[in-house]
Amino acid sequence: QVQLVESGGGLVQPGGSLRLSCAASGSIFRIYAMGWYRQGPGKQRELVAIITSAGSTNYADSVKGRFTISSDNAKNTVYLQMNSLKPEDTAVYYCNADLVVLGRVGINDYWGQGTQVTVSS
Repeated sequence: QVQLVESGGGLVQPGGSLRLSCAASGSIFRIYAMGWYRQGPGKQRELVAIITSAGSTNYADSVKGRFTISSDNAKNTVYLQMNSLKPEDTAVYYCNADLVVLGRVGINDYWGQGTQVTVSS
């Protein structure tokens, strides 16, 4: 039905930057929100940032002021600009979308495959 394709992960030094991208495709009627989650080894998956179709944003306290989420509604794409990266940011980052499929009733969640971000000197 719907695919989320992520890109931009990699290895960076502390203080460096990365930009993650996630493009949603398929039979999409409307996207209500897209966001980024992350999961470190042995940890619970946590919300990093989310943006609604109206442009409202929310961030985890641990990334506030360093990360910026943005979207291109025409391309069904969400971005996560990560600056001043710390070793604690090391995790698999997952893209999520809350959306309505064409011809169907109800909002569903879709997830990307995850992309590894490693912050190390």
